[in-house]
Amino acid sequence: MLTGKQKRFLRAEAHHLDPIFQVGKGGVNENMTKQISEALEVRELLKVSVLQNCDEDRKDVAQELVAGTKAELVQVIGSTIILYKESKENKQIVLPR
Repeated sequence: MLTGKQKRFLRAEAHHLDPIFQVGKGGVNENMTKQISEALEVRELLKVSVLQNCDEDRKDVAQELVAGTKAELVQVIGSTIILYKESKENKQIVLPR
């Protein structure tokens, strides 16, 4: 589990990132979860954008992504979800204690 201090740090790190995945009308599917997992392994921190035409609530989408990718939810802000998962081979982000 991330501490408040770590979440603040990750929010600051994510600020300049652009969303690289979009959840639309189809909602979250297995293929998307797999791709996001792979991207998290490379980047550790990423943003997912929830489009206007998505039928699901953005908080539900965030929970599905967290469950599917085993990542940590950093924040849901507006229609953007910020996810973090420590990389096994490609560790770049050093979290504050």
